[in-house]
Amino acid sequence: MPHTVLIHLHNEDPVVGEIEDMPNPADTVLRVQNPRRRDGKDLHYLQSDVTTVFWSWGRINFLEVLPTGGEDEIIGFVRE
Repeated sequence: MPHTVLIHLHNEDPVVGEIEDMPNPADTVLRVQNPRRRDGKDLHYLQSDVTTVFWSWGRINFLEVLPTGGEDEIIGFVRE
């Protein structure tokens, strides 16, 4: 199941994309599918038909894992 992440790159606007698995400490690159800006527009420095990008960890500040639709189905506090 892919995870949607918000990638914070050095000196650039954050990028949204999907990753298949959470990164391991031994990984040197991050494979991102469907990279796009937060508003859904294409990234100006990528060709329009690019669907997968590999970013080196040296360019990434941190990742934010965004909630998926499945987590919305969890029932929290129920009042009777």
